[in-house]
Amino acid sequence: MHGTKLRRIFARMSNQAHSGDAPTRSKNFIEQKIERDLAEGKHGGQVLTRFPPEPNGYLHIGHAKAICVSFGLAEQYGGATNLRFDDTNPEKESTEYVEAIRKDVSWLGFEWQSEHFTSDYFEQLYEFALTLIRQGDAYVDDQSPADIAAQKGAPGVPGTPSPFRDRTPEENQDLFRRMRSGEFDEGSRVLRAKIDMGHENMLMRDPLMYRIKKVAHHRTGDKWCIYPMYDFAHGQSDAIEHITHSLCSLEFENHRPLYNWFIEKLGIYPSEQTEFARLNLNYTIMSKRKLLRLVEEGHVEGWNDPRMPTLSGLRRRGYSPESIRLFAERVGLAKRDNIIDFGLLEWALREHLNKVATRVMGVLNPIKLVVVNFPENEVAWLPTDNNPEDEGAGRRDIPFGRELWMEADDFKLEANKKWFRLAPGKTVRLKSAYIVRYVDHVLDASGQIQEVHVEYFPDSKSGSDTSGIKAKGTLHWVHAPSAVDAEVRLYDRLFDDPAPDQHEDKDFTAFLNPTSLTLLKGCKLEPSLATAEPGTPYQFTRLGYFTADEVHHVPGERLVFNRAVTLKDGWKGS
Repeated sequence: MHGTKLRRIFARMSNQAHSGDAPTRSKNFIEQKIERDLAEGKHGGQVLTRFPPEPNGYLHIGHAKAICVSFGLAEQYGGATNLRFDDTNPEKESTEYVEAIRKDVSWLGFEWQSEHFTSDYFEQLYEFALTLIRQGDAYVDDQSPADIAAQKGAPGVPGTPSPFRDRTPEENQDLFRRMRSGEFDEGSRVLRAKIDMGHENMLMRDPLMYRIKKVAHHRTGDKWCIYPMYDFAHGQSDAIEHITHSLCSLEFENHRPLYNWFIEKLGIYPSEQTEFARLNLNYTIMSKRKLLRLVEEGHVEGWNDPRMPTLSGLRRRGYSPESIRLFAERVGLAKRDNIIDFGLLEWALREHLNKVATRVMGVLNPIKLVVVNFPENEVAWLPTDNNPEDEGAGRRDIPFGRELWMEADDFKLEANKKWFRLAPGKTVRLKSAYIVRYVDHVLDASGQIQEVHVEYFPDSKSGSDTSGIKAKGTLHWVHAPSAVDAEVRLYDRLFDDPAPDQHEDKDFTAFLNPTSLTLLKGCKLEPSLATAEPGTPYQFTRLGYFTADEVHHVPGERLVFNRAVTLKDGWKGS
């Protein structure tokens, strides 16, 4: 959805945001459920949610929605949230990812009640499995993964029972203990739940509970060589922690009967799973496996590349936690999957930064602007607002003199009546300074504009203009002698296709946007930015919102700024 319709939607959102009153809305289906549970005294009147990421990659914008849902609802109803790392796939997980996840959740502004790892429960999960074996609800299967898959059947077609399905509980206990001791090879045996090979839900057809993996674990080392499957570990971990509302994405809806079956068979705390639509964002991919490919193949600088949809990438680019929470709020909760326009994320960022970002001036493609009637070697200090949207932001003084920098794109030798920037015969205002009129220009040896000469009107000073001159255009500028050099990185969407991973005939990397990064060196910025701290957001007048890069920017030494977003939606993609 683009164009006029999208702009109308964002304008309505913006008006709501600026009105001072939060837009009224009805309770979503999860809020309704929680309120029913509380009214009935269910779970002792408690609300305890959890956020259970697998530490096999960095969190992305899709996870941000899940974080906001689980933490936000718990906070709304006076409850709490646990952070639990679902670390049951040792070959893909690492402490690096654990630390990154902690940082991202904290950065979003949320605090967890307690931190856990599924590996904390390995012994207890093992005992749960033995309980199911003793009850006749689980068995060890010696078949290959291919044979097990072939026997599953198909929707509407019952599966074929394993030839090992009727082993005695005693035999199964012995085999399972020997699996744990490391007696058997990887892939030689699994533990399966004994449910119903004719069940209409394919996930209920004797699903796997444990597999053999002789891989060192990032926390438990070589202590274990059997690891629980997600469907077995997840619900039981919820029950161990007494999670009241297990909130997850819609892709796990078909898993809920299995979630409930394990809890009921074990007679443990009755945690309840509720699903909501996952976040699908156009011009983006959400698969951690594919994001890892982008990193490993060198398409991006790393997980925190500002073009990546990871929270670390968005943070480095200049997104604020407030903007991401606003985005999640506007997306809302639904029971059906849908595609969210990337423009909504950008709108949320503009909404927040417009309120908090200091206005500064920087020239990205500089040419010299000479004010011929201003005294040489004289500097005037002119007041300017730090942020007109914030009365408490105050003002600062910026230097003005004979030699300035201006944008090359703001000057044309030939211009029509609709050109409101500088050209022969044109008059413009310099932001927070004076009105100037074109006088002359200088070309370099190649015929390119090297300098533009103007004269200023001393009685046209911003805030005290008595000149009576009308100037339709306003240009940004920087005082040349005091300007600081900077590298500026203009980031755009990483993909130029709205659904890059939905093409059967092409790999998603075929749709990488060749102009997702434009590197500009020799940019000229006002002197106040010499000491800008990494992560600090600014609005560069007329250019967009920029942030000092948290990796390469060094105050006073090397200035590197990332464009987080333009001032308006100027996307020209498909």
